[in-house]
Amino acid sequence: MTQKFDVVVLGAGGAGMMCAVRAGGRGRSVLVLDHAKAPGEKIRISGGGRCNFTNVYAAAKNYLSANPHFAKSALARYTPRDFLDMVERHGIAWHEKTLGQLFCDDSAKDIIRMLLSEMKAANVVLELQKQITSIEKTPEGFRIGTSDGPVEAASLVVATGGKSIPKMGATGFAYDIARQFGLKVVETRPALVPLTLDPNLLEKLSPLSGIAVPAEVRHGRTAFREALLFTHRGLSGPSILQISSYWREGDDVTLVIEPDLDITAVLKTARRANGRQAAQTVLAEVLPKRLAQFFVENRGLTGHLADLPDKAVEGLAASIQTWAIRPAGSEGYRTAEVTLGGIDTSELDSRTMQAKAVPGLYFIGECVDVTGWLGGYNFQWAWASGHVCGDAL
Repeated sequence: MTQKFDVVVLGAGGAGMMCAVRAGGRGRSVLVLDHAKAPGEKIRISGGGRCNFTNVYAAAKNYLSANPHFAKSALARYTPRDFLDMVERHGIAWHEKTLGQLFCDDSAKDIIRMLLSEMKAANVVLELQKQITSIEKTPEGFRIGTSDGPVEAASLVVATGGKSIPKMGATGFAYDIARQFGLKVVETRPALVPLTLDPNLLEKLSPLSGIAVPAEVRHGRTAFREALLFTHRGLSGPSILQISSYWREGDDVTLVIEPDLDITAVLKTARRANGRQAAQTVLAEVLPKRLAQFFVENRGLTGHLADLPDKAVEGLAASIQTWAIRPAGSEGYRTAEVTLGGIDTSELDSRTMQAKAVPGLYFIGECVDVTGWLGGYNFQWAWASGHVCGDAL
């Protein structure tokens, strides 16, 4: 026997659950289907298990999209404060870590439990470990073939995410559905992802593996000032994850180590005070020892500071604070936090997330060509796009 609902939501992630809560709360009969064993798997692992669930500064300028204005409507209509109200209503303790990032005090599972509780209150039906075998348009809406038989609904919401972290079950299913209905998909690639280096450069930088330093990382006009981490595969840390969304293969990124310091002034002041010091000794007071050693040895400056002319001192400082590196690639979807690109926003109504050419078909969350910065922005897009979609159903 065919099950019938007003709304079927594919995907029990953040966007899908939020959409279901809103639609169910408005009296719609809602079924959420997911192929995973548990809902909210990416929520569970996020933020080191504490879920960076939003960012107080979330605005359209913090998102990448072929249409940078698309996200404005949803973000304005469902704000970080709106989500925080729900969090506080459920008694979930939270804190602001840095740069507007809000985390659970205890566990990301608190957010999942909250959404499941809201879904239950809205009489939403959740069915897990369900495979979708077919989707077809009908005069009444949609007929969805599942591993347990067909389901019919007036509206179909696709909230199956992007390709990032495939071990969590991520696939490009949403893009397949979009193409089935003739919608354009912006080319996808990994974002918020560590960058890799070619073998020769990696070997040269191997003594730096494990070192973390404050840095500003630049690509063109874009710059992020956060921690930088040298790894056995290349470059990571928040500043690198951020710039990875802007970086393109073949481009350089510029590393400014300790951007709040004037390394030239540090070296020249030390030279005046005690010229018998080695440059490495002085640098080791403001940089990790291995990093100081690397820069000095790389430029062959092993003598006393007094023996170094201004040009040598300035060149050493420049190598630290305008260090151009060309990554070989990224670690790919395996470690990427999100997917850049996705369903072309020109195909969707920004107020409702409905496909303009296919009434009743909606796309929300990560599968849409809206990608946030690191730090809670992508969750806020999930909540906002899910909420405005649920409002329209």
